[in-house]
Amino acid sequence: MMKRSNILIMVSAAALLSSCGIYNKYERPEVNTTGIVRDAVSNTDTLAVTDTTSFGNLPWRSVFTDPQLQALIEQGLSHNTDLLNAALNVKMVEDQLLVAKLAFVPSFTFSPQGTISSWDGSKASKTYSLPINASWSIDLFGNLLNQKRSAQMALLATKDYQLVVKTNLIANIANAYYTLLMLDRQLEIVNNMAGLTKDTWDMMKLQKELDNGKETGVQTAEANYYSVLAQAADLKRQIRETENSLSLLLGQPAQTIGRGKLENQSLPTEFSTGVSLQLLNNRPDVHYAEMNLAQCFYDTQTARSKFYPNITISGSGAFTNSNGGIVNPGKWLLSAIGSLVQPIFQNGQLVAQLKVAKATQEQAYNTWQNAILSAGSEVSNALVLYNSSDEKSKLEQKQIESLTKSVEYTKDLFNMGGSTYLEVITAQQSLLNAELSKVQDDFYKMQAVVNLYYALGGGRD
Repeated sequence: MMKRSNILIMVSAAALLSSCGIYNKYERPEVNTTGIVRDAVSNTDTLAVTDTTSFGNLPWRSVFTDPQLQALIEQGLSHNTDLLNAALNVKMVEDQLLVAKLAFVPSFTFSPQGTISSWDGSKASKTYSLPINASWSIDLFGNLLNQKRSAQMALLATKDYQLVVKTNLIANIANAYYTLLMLDRQLEIVNNMAGLTKDTWDMMKLQKELDNGKETGVQTAEANYYSVLAQAADLKRQIRETENSLSLLLGQPAQTIGRGKLENQSLPTEFSTGVSLQLLNNRPDVHYAEMNLAQCFYDTQTARSKFYPNITISGSGAFTNSNGGIVNPGKWLLSAIGSLVQPIFQNGQLVAQLKVAKATQEQAYNTWQNAILSAGSEVSNALVLYNSSDEKSKLEQKQIESLTKSVEYTKDLFNMGGSTYLEVITAQQSLLNAELSKVQDDFYKMQAVVNLYYALGGGRD
């Protein structure tokens, strides 16, 4: 049995070893977030931050106000497979943390035994034993403590990953919804242009019948008409594919998605990025990477603690009649023992495990740093996409107004013999391309809002 003086020596040694870092708690390494978000318009590349609040802190219902989109997001949050699995991962890690906590509690076993024996036909002898064994590991060197802390960080990281899946799901549903609205509007434009090009084809045929036109003009107008119809067919395919993808996000079979119109959408136009440090706390993927780093920190501490002794106190008690020839009644038999196991030489395994743990921690640190830079880059990209798309959309609106007049003028001139069929067809094609481009840039503005909301850690209830 371990003497009291030996136990005091071990406690003193543990106090001294605490200075070696075995019991230290994780602290966030220093990180410079100054200028992490690039200004979308300034040539100095420095975003002047005056707001302490962040656009990403808004509830998603305040950002996406379309009732049909809100219903789709709610359905996705309830039925998406990835999100359901992420919730199950949290439950599994919670159970693992419970196991780590219970390692501090003594373990008990109960193994009753009974024996009947007879020698050379003599009267049978009956013996019994009802033993209870207990074992308790004394965590003087932080092995169990660091394992528990590592499990706690793993739980936080898993909850962060669950939030990553959630925010990504909300952004993907919103982007797919707005993609459908864009495709619907483009299909409407193409169908209108199909009618216009059909009229032009009919006009060319009439001119030819009146001997004022050429067969070449008729064929070119016909080819232009079918080209527009082919664009419509391609847009219908894209609509079906987008509906199928969105249905998968919603956890339902592929089907038609109810939706509104692009021109009726209302999204925020004023944004605040908040201070750069908020990215470390708001972005669930950044926080997830940091929790992985913290977990690796405690894993390294665990690897260090394995160089020190394991101390175990074991006790047993049994109610038995097998001691000293006593048949009945039984008596109690009690014992206790303390043991110490000190690793001396294990073929370099402990050293190798510590080196691996340190390397893994360094990798986790690099991953966390990269996650911070990626977050800043995504914010910058979303801001520049919004500004550039907004600028292009305004210019394209002026272009459409000019081209609309051009189509009307060229048709009138053609009827009067002052324009060729190529000029009419070219004007129509230019108008169609400009209208489609404007719709696409309007969509890019909406996509930029979604991306910025996600990049700032949005998606909370």
